[in-house]
Amino acid sequence: MAESPATAGLFRHVGFFYRTAEEYATTVATFLGEGVAAGEPAFAAVPAGQLSLVADALGGDARRVEFADMTEMGRNPAWIIPRVQAFVDLHAGQHVRYVGEPIWASRGPAELREATRHEALINLAFAGADAEVLCPYDTTRLGQAVITDARRTHPLLLSDGGAGRSAEYAGPFGLPSSCGAPLPARPDAVMIHTYRNDLSRVRALVLNGARAAGLPDERANDLVLAVSEVAANTLRHTPSSGTLAIWHDPHEIVCEVHDAGVITDPLVGRRRPAPDALGGHGLWLVHQVCDLVELRSDDSGTTVRMHMAIRAPRPLR
Repeated sequence: MAESPATAGLFRHVGFFYRTAEEYATTVATFLGEGVAAGEPAFAAVPAGQLSLVADALGGDARRVEFADMTEMGRNPAWIIPRVQAFVDLHAGQHVRYVGEPIWASRGPAELREATRHEALINLAFAGADAEVLCPYDTTRLGQAVITDARRTHPLLLSDGGAGRSAEYAGPFGLPSSCGAPLPARPDAVMIHTYRNDLSRVRALVLNGARAAGLPDERANDLVLAVSEVAANTLRHTPSSGTLAIWHDPHEIVCEVHDAGVITDPLVGRRRPAPDALGGHGLWLVHQVCDLVELRSDDSGTTVRMHMAIRAPRPLR
């Protein structure tokens, strides 16, 4: 059987299951410290509470590791691959080490779906890269479904001091059902609008909905821009109409666009398009300005669900 891109050659993607803070700090610091000792660039993006654990375990080597708070860098999981790609590109020609912890216990269901999708897409995004990726999972706080998905998205596993291949790995094009199946049904209280040629009504409805939900003006304008970009794709790429749905709760407003188009690139919006690229700029922008984006596409059409938290601070990215 041929090896997958995530296990063949230079690229390694490892899921690390841990139970204690000591196990976490020791294993992550060893992984990074071995890279530092070999002169390899090292980058760790973990939740803020874990940063000091890793830095303390590394001691003096910590100053040679780049650190980021994953709760900011990866609050929208689609922001992670571009940030890691920039690190890899900055150190082209060198073997790099990256620790990424995109899943933590307080993630909401939609965030978990997209963080799991991110973990699967790493296998495509960095296939052939000269890199090792270690992804920690807290087995004492995360649900069993999350751990099961990690076994499907990581070709290699590290647990209880032992390392090996994951028998459940779904392959570089495989997605766990939790993030590959159609999105959960919309709530009952939803505003629906069908559009075909005129996007001015789409923009007005989104702006009114954002203001009614209490979204600050700057973020409301970002959401209008994002929905407009997605709806414009309906006009450019499909012969039929599109449907806009808007709903909100005290925490967030969600805008969903569905049309008959089909998107075949699983990494669209998660890789910065080249300036001269013919497509992909719109969905890149959508992922950058929204707090979370869920995209599902198959022969029945494409659904893009855009989330904006009502009072969330703008993360650094």
